Amino acid sequence: MDRKTESRLKKDLVIWFCTVGANARPHATLVWFLWEGDSFLIFSIPGRKVRDIEANPNVELHLNSDAAGAEMIRAAGTAKIVRGQAAATSKPAYLRKYRQEIKALGATPEQFEKQYNIAIRVRPVRFE
Repeated sequence: MDRKTESRLKKDLVIWFCTVGANARPHATLVWFLWEGDSFLIFSIPGRKVRDIEANPNVELHLNSDAAGAEMIRAAGTAKIVRGQAAATSKPAYLRKYRQEIKALGATPEQFEKQYNIAIRVRPVRFE
């Protein structure tokens, strides 16, 4: 992985998370994420993303491109719901990255953690 990709994975605040559920319909949503060097950590509320992953663990993640459509980074991988994963508040890097965004939602980190209490780990198999 080149330095530019690594830098964006550490600094970009949102990534498109694309799943496909049991109904074979795609679902793309913006999520907050933490790149931990070999995998993505995403905290989610219960819902479609979680159901989709349980039905089909194959996912893609896309960082936004520039205005001309260049600079896009795409990762294909396998997602897993991680039972027993430490909560968002126990991840200092996650809190550093999203403290202001959590505050902008009108929440404390503890309130955020109660709502976004499902950990998803995505292990990329390839980057493009």
